Amino acid sequence: MRNKIDAVLGKTLVLIMSVMVINVLWQVFTRYVTGNPSSFTDELARYLMIWIGVLGAAYVSGRNLHVAIDILPLRQNLKTQKKLKIIVTVLIILFVLFAFVIGGTRLVYISYVLGQQSPSLQLPLAFVYVIIPISGLLIMYYKISDLKNINS
Repeated sequence: MRNKIDAVLGKTLVLIMSVMVINVLWQVFTRYVTGNPSSFTDELARYLMIWIGVLGAAYVSGRNLHVAIDILPLRQNLKTQKKLKIIVTVLIILFVLFAFVIGGTRLVYISYVLGQQSPSLQLPLAFVYVIIPISGLLIMYYKISDLKNINS
């Protein structure tokens, strides 16, 4: 299951990045060649960057490629290293639960209730922000899976 999620997430990130590159190239073309810059490209690039950053965090978390300071664990014995890994993983799960899942869900709900829309694209901002709790759930899935692997 984890490999399938990794594959879908990786392909999604490539797709979003491709759309963002095309979008920015269109912006440059319309600005410098036609002299009439496109009105939506700046906003779309901003929202795509949000999605890339937040989904990328989930992808990197699932692959355990995130930046980590490992000076303390490397100086400990294997039993202590395992305990530290469990503590750090539980702290990550708690942070993601409160910041991404609960906080992100509140942000989506408030944006939806207020009917906030983006100025140029007229997209509901709830749609833009929905990636935050989704990414949080993905990170939690990965970290819970990591906890199961630590204990086995």
